[in-house]
Amino acid sequence: MVDVGEDVADAWGIQRHWVDADDRPQVVGAETIARLREVIGTPPPDLEQRAPIVTRPGRPLDVGPATVTCEDGAMHQVVDRLPDDFPLGYHRLTTADGRERRLIVSPGRCWLPDHRSWGWAVQLYGARSAASWGIGDLGDLRTLREWTEERGGGFLLVNPLHAVAPTLPQEASPYLPATRRFRNPLYLRVDRVPGYAESDVDAAELARQRATTRVDRDATWRLKRSALHAAYLRSRGQRDFVVWRSGQGAALEEFATWCALAEQHGPDWHDWPEELRRPDAPDVAAFADANADLVDFHAWLQWQVDAQLRDASGDLTVLQDLPIGVSGGGADSWAWQDVLAPGVRVGAPPDALNSLGQDWGSPPPVPWRLREAGYVPFIEAVRRTIAGAGGLRIDHVMGLFRLWWIPEGDDPRTGAYVRYPSDDLLDIVALESHRASAVVVGEDLGTVEPGVPEALAERRILSYKVLWFEEDEPAAWSEAALATVTTHDLPTVAGLWSGSDAEDQLESTRIPEADVRRGRADLMAKLTVDGLGTDAPVRDAVDTAYRRLAQAPCLLLSLSLEDAVLQERRPNVPGTVERDNWRIPLPVPVDRLAGSSDVDRVVRVVTDQMRT
Repeated sequence: MVDVGEDVADAWGIQRHWVDADDRPQVVGAETIARLREVIGTPPPDLEQRAPIVTRPGRPLDVGPATVTCEDGAMHQVVDRLPDDFPLGYHRLTTADGRERRLIVSPGRCWLPDHRSWGWAVQLYGARSAASWGIGDLGDLRTLREWTEERGGGFLLVNPLHAVAPTLPQEASPYLPATRRFRNPLYLRVDRVPGYAESDVDAAELARQRATTRVDRDATWRLKRSALHAAYLRSRGQRDFVVWRSGQGAALEEFATWCALAEQHGPDWHDWPEELRRPDAPDVAAFADANADLVDFHAWLQWQVDAQLRDASGDLTVLQDLPIGVSGGGADSWAWQDVLAPGVRVGAPPDALNSLGQDWGSPPPVPWRLREAGYVPFIEAVRRTIAGAGGLRIDHVMGLFRLWWIPEGDDPRTGAYVRYPSDDLLDIVALESHRASAVVVGEDLGTVEPGVPEALAERRILSYKVLWFEEDEPAAWSEAALATVTTHDLPTVAGLWSGSDAEDQLESTRIPEADVRRGRADLMAKLTVDGLGTDAPVRDAVDTAYRRLAQAPCLLLSLSLEDAVLQERRPNVPGTVERDNWRIPLPVPVDRLAGSSDVDRVVRVVTDQMRT
């Protein structure tokens, strides 16, 4: 077990003293601490006797003689420690005094592939084709998968595909979903669902959406929802759907009910009639009964998304992205409102990504309440995000150790770190990875406290190495990592090289011009270090970036589609709302990538370098 933490947290888990990204000591103000203590509250006195035990085979239990009932029904008597060959999984432990609690037994190590590979990072909404309806979809993901396999690639890394509220306006950010358990039907290839009829579609509107220069989620959802509902009415009652639905448990029914409620009362459950604000309320059950067809429709949509994602993924590893949180008014916040902290949002203090700090808009879980809930909200988010894909990227993996809490109405710079039971959470990730044979990548950019890299390495969670950020040469990077040139929040090579990304930042953010210019100069040095002139063509800059990247010994090499097609605009500039973040399509449709000499050249540069 690796020690993590710059300062001992108080009884509420709040770190009064912390060290920022520039290694400067910081102290949290007394007012912020008082507000956060009030939100966190006090755990019940018997929590330590009821909370789950997360451990590994061969470790001590310290509960005295106990009976463990395993998932398969087998019963084991244990005393003081678990045997070295004890079954992994989620079990029930009963102590001699009759107390029962959850026992989670983890291998402590994530699954890893046995060979090095390269793959594409894809913003799926922007990966459009002639067949998609104005937004990249799961049919396009299948095209990308087949195209990647043909060229010898080993994986795809996609943006979060989680569901948002089925209302207008549609949430654009993939990192602020309504749920981390279910996926967005906006990504469905509509003409591949059972019951689809071309006559259900407004042909003129479809043509308009296919011709747009920006992804218009609202118009596309109006078009798709109408056609999907018509298809559902023709195909509902299929036995395959009934069987699939019965295996999803209460979580799907609750989510489908939330979707139906959101369509009638709005996307934020706080604004609903009071009698509908809790999922276990009698009026919610009555609503579900009275609107059974609408609930059924939203469950059916999830069935279709599940089927199309599995088909799109095939045998290729598709790393699904797990956001740090969910929207405060969404389905998961409604379901687990007793676990989440009211009046607080998650973000980040100032760092290299954003000198003003960031507010991500998600309510954080209260650490002791997460334990009291048996870690179920976290387990379900991890398991359901991995499902059907074979890989997981954990956004802001440092959030498993501590989260930056910002009291509502405050500036991100005035927040504080609250600590989490990281050993338990990391071992749960390892167990889910083991069960799904899924590689796990932890995005560890920004302010990383001492001990975090070691704790991730111990669990075989791959680190995230970004050329723009790393001071060491790529050849010196760890093998236990995913390596990339850039991310969705950072400049593309073409945007950096031309200077247009710097101008974009100046137009859309409050970051001082001197900081923007200095940041561009620092990144340009990454490309000119080997003699590339600043007047060289952008294709040479892209080649240089990816030739350097491929020198890294990292297990996974991630290539950006935006870089390969010379896209200048990055997908997202953090901290901006006026800019068209998360709406920028690739300039080359995915069904034409096979004929792109620019894309072929990037692949050749990388694969040639990997062979040397």
